Amino acid sequence: MTRVCFVSRVRPDRLDEYRARHAAVWPEMLEALRDTGWRDYSLYLAPDGLLVGHLETDDYAAAQEAMTRTAVNPRWQAEMAEFFVTDGNPDEGFQVLDEVFHLEDQLRAAGLPTTPPTARPPHADPAGTADDTAPRPTTTDPARLEDLA
Repeated sequence: MTRVCFVSRVRPDRLDEYRARHAAVWPEMLEALRDTGWRDYSLYLAPDGLLVGHLETDDYAAAQEAMTRTAVNPRWQAEMAEFFVTDGNPDEGFQVLDEVFHLEDQLRAAGLPTTPPTARPPHADPAGTADDTAPRPTTTDPARLEDLA
């Protein structure tokens, strides 16, 4: 699996319309992206028009090539071209960035778990000697009010 991050530039005077178009992407475009190997794909847009995209795929070049062979992609790219600063198909003008850090990869390489240890409940004793598995009575539990006496 490969993570890909790219940048591009949307015309600052077209940001609202660009956002609106991406709020309701054509179902056939969504299916084409999914079916050609684009996973966990997100776009982020800055107020100045900087567009940042991130996705996961098995093979980015193959996923891009597969998209060029779909019927929907040329139509989508033609519709989106007017929003971008550079001419041409927007998906051909992405500047792919090198990944320099990924937390989970480095945790694994260091032999560390990628998820945090189970947090101790706030009422746990600081020395960790009390049995924290027993339920604690609270004043918000009327059935257990007698336990507080």
